[in-house]
Amino acid sequence: MKKYQRLAEQILEQIAMDIWKPGDRLPSLREQVRHSGMSFMTVGHAYQLLESRGAIVARPQSGYYVASRPRSNHHHGQQVTRNEAVDINTYIFDVLQASCDATVVPFGSAFPDPRLFPLQQLNRSLSTVSKTATAVSVIENLPPGNSALRHAIAQRYAQQGVPVSPDEIVITAGALEALNLSLQVATQPGDWVIVENPCFYGALQALERLGLKALAIATDPVTGIDLDALEQALEQNPVKACWLMTNSQNPLGVTLTVNKKQALMRLLERYQVTVIEDDVYSELYYGRERPLPLRAFDEQGITLHCSSYSKCLVAGFRIGWVVAGKYARRIQQLQLMSTLSTSSPMQLALVDFLATRRFDTHLRRLRRTLAERKQQVLLALSQHFPPEAKIHHSESGYFLWVELPKQIDTRRLYQQALRYNISIAPGRMFCTDDCWDHCFRLNASWSWGEREQQAIMTLARLIAQQMEPGSV
Repeated sequence: MKKYQRLAEQILEQIAMDIWKPGDRLPSLREQVRHSGMSFMTVGHAYQLLESRGAIVARPQSGYYVASRPRSNHHHGQQVTRNEAVDINTYIFDVLQASCDATVVPFGSAFPDPRLFPLQQLNRSLSTVSKTATAVSVIENLPPGNSALRHAIAQRYAQQGVPVSPDEIVITAGALEALNLSLQVATQPGDWVIVENPCFYGALQALERLGLKALAIATDPVTGIDLDALEQALEQNPVKACWLMTNSQNPLGVTLTVNKKQALMRLLERYQVTVIEDDVYSELYYGRERPLPLRAFDEQGITLHCSSYSKCLVAGFRIGWVVAGKYARRIQQLQLMSTLSTSSPMQLALVDFLATRRFDTHLRRLRRTLAERKQQVLLALSQHFPPEAKIHHSESGYFLWVELPKQIDTRRLYQQALRYNISIAPGRMFCTDDCWDHCFRLNASWSWGEREQQAIMTLARLIAQQMEPGSV
């Protein structure tokens, strides 16, 4: 993490701790230079980053001030939303289907641009293993999965200082299977499960399918999940599991600070709630250090850590995993009863590719490209969208969270945009009520050209039309 990013994170932590409250004037650039010992340029860059995230605002001739907390506007004081039954699958299916059309500008897509992946090398690996695969190799890749692949994944954890035994790891058909299996081992139909608000729609689909009840906790685009609201929910409800994203949260993009991750883990340990950690974007960071997973702070073995290669290497292989700890055997049993096993050729091909040590080279190139493309889209949005729009930009991943004035209905915007062959991901995909109907998620991973520029301008025009007096 660069110096300006560290300073920005420190100030965010201070804001979260109410050292600086909404409306408070922050130290001037010169005062911050004197206190921190950092250069004027470093401090200026940190303040610019905080301003782009909506955490602070600049007032001409006055200085920088802590912004009003968005959550008070988003949730109207309701920090915990109870849902006895989740019913969202049909809406999500319809939106995702629209993003699959090749004629549509896929701003609503969940996956990064597949042209960023080393498909030729991966296909070579797949060709190599297909020539040497035997009937025995298929059996060897049944749950918990290929031994060499599990060891490679364990070594990746070890590089972060997170001790994980290969025996704890179960290879799955993508992270979504890992997450669903984890939810099954931790709950029974009718149980209460904590999710973020907004949250990844896959969590809502899983709750609906398994007959579980949701407690949605207010989550801020800058500071992340509200720990006070979380503790309130844990005190008042018999919560069995908690599905969280602490790194590059989907859809907001926020990554929790180390201090907040520690506080979150201590809270969940106190209430003995099983943590299902969705960590599929952690390799897509822009700084020097990969953010630690919540599992790194788990002292009681209550975390099931789920990830995959789908967002950082190749989507089509559908290879994920769960570090299941004490749940590993039960996860394997459930997998045998559902999908039987993860594709054997795909596991073998990944083992072959990872042995070439090209993975890190690819990741460095991928992170650099994603950062550049996100900056390009951010610039276009800033130029064309109305000044009332708030664009939340994180230093990781490839999503932008766009917050529009309250009168804008992004469900309607989505339908209008589709007529121009443009897809977006409306806020309704990520919650079970209407609190995010004025927001949408935008995928910024695609190469930039005239088509994408025109799509942004069209979205801006459609938004302006909804903002006109009397618009229906």
